[in-house]
Amino acid sequence: MTEIIYYPICSLEKLPVGERLFVEVDEEPIVIFNFNGDIFAIADVCTHDQGSLGDGELEGYEIVCPRHGARFDIRSGEVVTLPAVNGISTYPTRLNKGMVEIGVEA
Repeated sequence: MTEIIYYPICSLEKLPVGERLFVEVDEEPIVIFNFNGDIFAIADVCTHDQGSLGDGELEGYEIVCPRHGARFDIRSGEVVTLPAVNGISTYPTRLNKGMVEIGVEA
């Protein structure tokens, strides 16, 4: 079983519904979303061309890469449409005493 270490990122107040936050954990760029009160965290790197993904539009649970239009599900990281063929990394999130935390493998 893989050990997960959780890092406190910010208070939930700093990430209101509909907002996103860009962070770096262990030198990995990550974008965190508050989507309808649920917190999701994904790698901020499109697997198609390694560009930033986090500035893309959210359409439901899908983020659209702003460069070439690839789509990914922010819940699972699965690729939804081309030109990407590989999914993106996702990170577990949790709320702990009002703080948003992201988990990464130890």
